[in-house]
Amino acid sequence: MTTHTEPLNSVLETVGETPLVRVQASPDEVPVFAKLESFNPGASIKDRIGVYMLENLLGRGDIDPGGTVVEPTAGNTGIGMALAATQVDLEVTFVVPEEFSVEKQVLMRALGAEVVNTPTEDGMKRAIDHANELVDNRDNAVVPQQFSNRLNAAAHEHTTGPEILRALDGEVGALVAGCGTAGTLMGTARALLDSNPETHVVAVEPEGSLLARTQGRDVETAEYAIEGIGTSDLATNELYDPATVDEVRQVSDRVAHEEMQRLAREEGQLVASSAAAAGVAARDVAVAIRDGHLDVPHETVVTIFPDSSERYLSKGVYDSFEEWAEG
Repeated sequence: MTTHTEPLNSVLETVGETPLVRVQASPDEVPVFAKLESFNPGASIKDRIGVYMLENLLGRGDIDPGGTVVEPTAGNTGIGMALAATQVDLEVTFVVPEEFSVEKQVLMRALGAEVVNTPTEDGMKRAIDHANELVDNRDNAVVPQQFSNRLNAAAHEHTTGPEILRALDGEVGALVAGCGTAGTLMGTARALLDSNPETHVVAVEPEGSLLARTQGRDVETAEYAIEGIGTSDLATNELYDPATVDEVRQVSDRVAHEEMQRLAREEGQLVASSAAAAGVAARDVAVAIRDGHLDVPHETVVTIFPDSSERYLSKGVYDSFEEWAEG
């Protein structure tokens, strides 16, 4: 699918304007619509922040042409930034926990990026620290830092949110989205709330993640297989604003895995575990609205499917639950 009818000069001009598609298993009375971000040229929602952040870093003078962007990333942000860097005269180096998606790391290198691995058990905090160490030893280099850089959320406030509003004529009752850096949820929510302050905003995380603590819930950290969302250290989620979020919903690995397989088998949606978790939560919100347990301004729910399952085939996403969860 494309919304473009004329030849384009750059792949960057194809970022955004992704389709909004009904989740067929959602209630007829309260449909759920998913933004399919795998339609971006780098096949994920992170293409949006890759273009937006690099162009703004150059425009603000935070880095000069020919410089190096160093970013800690689990993969999709790296692909988005590497894609943008090919067109804006920047070099890119990414610090990635070593056992994160092999497919993503291959694609980052294919786009000309240097990939530096850190131990998986040290998590994203070590990746962030190492990225800053690398920049300290290079000239004309910067860490955009997607976990704290407000340009991350601004990209969605200026693109993702307005696209959703246009597609649904402004009639959005609830936004349900996974939270990793929180940039997608925060930026999209701001755009929707500017249009209607009564829009219900739901953050989605795996069981074992800690965002629910921001609502006073006593949850414990634990390992989870869902990739790309969740946090084991709230201090790293600087973009997350609890005041913007009406509720946090947790989804188990098993439920997300079942939904990932159902979406492929029944709806032809080849999406990954973070999308499946968001889809389950969005359908639950839609049922709550239908049954009168949740009051929203419009009887529609929007969620976001950030990328494709093809990025995670080496993780066994379509194998048995046990094989995937233990992989």
